[in-house]
Amino acid sequence: MEWYKGDFMVSDNIELIDIDTVKRLLSTTYWAKNRTIETIEISIANSLTFGLFHIGKQIGFARVVTDKATFSWILDVVIDDKYRGNGLGKWLMECIFEHQEIKYTAFALATSDAHNFYKKFSFINNKCMTKPLLTK
Repeated sequence: MEWYKGDFMVSDNIELIDIDTVKRLLSTTYWAKNRTIETIEISIANSLTFGLFHIGKQIGFARVVTDKATFSWILDVVIDDKYRGNGLGKWLMECIFEHQEIKYTAFALATSDAHNFYKKFSFINNKCMTKPLLTK
């Protein structure tokens, strides 16, 4: 699937993911700063992966581990520092929630510092946050 907003695109096409960019983005986070390229490649291969692009250049990333029936775990949501504060993280999350293969699953994620951001999407609790199930 692909979503567009002006010069920006979100895509679940794994072939568009730039591993070096993902490594660089994750290296700026507290949770994945030491993750190896090999680990990143394996995690992408075994996840529903989302890239955020600006005029073809990757500027964001997220992935979801899911059974595509009942449960989805959101991981590694990251936006390039230069693009933060423009609503792109919010849009990336909205695209994830709209994805046809997972939109009716329960969502969860873990965070130590972004509680206010995720509360916008009805996530509740502290470190392990859950979103109420969307019904068909």
